[in-house]
Amino acid sequence: MRNDPRDRLIRALAAQLGAERETRAAIADVVANGQIDREVLLALLEDPIPAWSQEDLNRADRLATAAKQHRAIAA
Repeated sequence: MRNDPRDRLIRALAAQLGAERETRAAIADVVANGQIDREVLLALLEDPIPAWSQEDLNRADRLATAAKQHRAIAA
């Protein structure tokens, strides 16, 4: 199995997406069952969610390009 930086990035992003989906499902279940206080729900909604910035995407592109060039040189 390949283990270059792009593969690691893809696995990390997939894991993050899975965790976010599980969190949303858990919150939806709690809200649907009326098991959460209004204050807690408001705190969750106001909590800043980290987002990918354009610089993060540019960094990922540079990393992928550098890995591709490194593999070409090594071949």
